[in-house]
Amino acid sequence: MRLSYTACLASALFTSYLYAETVIINAEDDWAPFSSMRADKHGVEGLSPTLVKAAFNSQGVEVEFNAVPFARCLSEVEHGKVVACFDTSITEGNKNKFIWHKTPLFEEGLSIFALSESTEKNLTVPSLEGKTVGLTHGYSYPNILMDNKKIIKDSSPFDDTQLKKLILKRIQYAVINTTPGTLLINGNRSYKGKIKIVGLVENSVFYLNFSKTHKDGQRMADIFEKGMKSIKSNGTYNNIETDFKIKNGLVSSAKK
Repeated sequence: MRLSYTACLASALFTSYLYAETVIINAEDDWAPFSSMRADKHGVEGLSPTLVKAAFNSQGVEVEFNAVPFARCLSEVEHGKVVACFDTSITEGNKNKFIWHKTPLFEEGLSIFALSESTEKNLTVPSLEGKTVGLTHGYSYPNILMDNKKIIKDSSPFDDTQLKKLILKRIQYAVINTTPGTLLINGNRSYKGKIKIVGLVENSVFYLNFSKTHKDGQRMADIFEKGMKSIKSNGTYNNIETDFKIKNGLVSSAKK
């Protein structure tokens, strides 16, 4: 018993040495494969929580995640209930509401999807004028898209709902990030082979948005930025990104 107690005590002391404090971060609960609730409802999974944890851990900070819908994710940070949230792109509407770290979490295309029978390609935002275009409620979209009043915007609660509307021809295009959209299509027999990418709105850059009203907002943003620089420089970021791409079939394991 004495040996077991000593081992447990040593483990506890080692853990406390590694992680001097714990930060609680809001994590988007429905944006696979970047950040989503686990199937067992215990915690989140995806590229973003893995990167966030690695960056903070490199600076001696442990992380706990609150899995919440994206609109709540943003609101709680804005009102200082939690220190930060992910995954967020910077727009004219939110750039002054939050504290932003400099090194991006990752980049991801924002694609235009249409039915596979379409002959269109290389579409951009002006191509959508006069058309009914699907968006997901509560998500952050670039001003070049949102400020264009010639585009008829149709809001849906989820990306998957956009694709259902596209199949039913209730909308002409769906605007969804490239990787989540592609995985949704390939994973559903109702969509596979029936929907394709026909254009690009932009390559979006994603960050954690840190609270201006939370007492630890600026401090944690600074710590996270140091952590991002650390995992970028020591190869950890590249390894996590490569494993993510292999797991989701975005590259072959031979390229690792």
